[in-house]
Amino acid sequence: MAAVRVTWLGHAAFQLESAGTVVLIDPWITGNPRSPLKSPADITRADVVCVSHEHGDHGFADAVEICRRTGAVFVSFFDLAQKAQAQGVSVIGGNVGGTVPVTDSVRVSFTLAFHAVPVVGFVVHLNGVNIYHAGDTCLFSDMRLIGEKFPLDIALLHIGGYFTMDPADAARAVELLRPRVAIPIHYGTFPPIEQDPQEFARLVGERARVVILKPGETFEYTP
Repeated sequence: MAAVRVTWLGHAAFQLESAGTVVLIDPWITGNPRSPLKSPADITRADVVCVSHEHGDHGFADAVEICRRTGAVFVSFFDLAQKAQAQGVSVIGGNVGGTVPVTDSVRVSFTLAFHAVPVVGFVVHLNGVNIYHAGDTCLFSDMRLIGEKFPLDIALLHIGGYFTMDPADAARAVELLRPRVAIPIHYGTFPPIEQDPQEFARLVGERARVVILKPGETFEYTP
């Protein structure tokens, strides 16, 4: 296993980097008031770009632009991958329950998520480290199965409420998923989803290490 650098790009957007491989998840940059980047052009290197669903705050359009420019592979559920492919990018489309090999160092597993539109969560297997991104979702009991099937090193969990889990539900998700590290995301971008990440950390307690990032900050995880 190799160390993984996890950088929060604001809202639900992340960059994962390990041993020269770069994975982006839900890279919403254009119009994101919490993005530390000015435009998708600031992403100069990417190998894999995962998009959980098509809502504008999860970066489908920016992902397509990044893939065109960098040659990265676009990964999502089959229908959204087909839409990206029609715009001229290389894609891999999977679905819930499946795991797809993307590069020599990256596999992506598709997990359940529940939202207003078709959506998936991801477990990104990057050089032996398992990183779970919940996608926009409520709390659901089968999160326990995700944690049992894929022993999780890091869980990226929405705490904003209103549209997704709030801090209490996200803390319950930690109990079900059992990650080593939990990082709160998808909060503070708009007034309806203002939350205190310290409340999430308090509710999680000793169940996991909670890492609270500011947009643009990086956490380095060493297995």
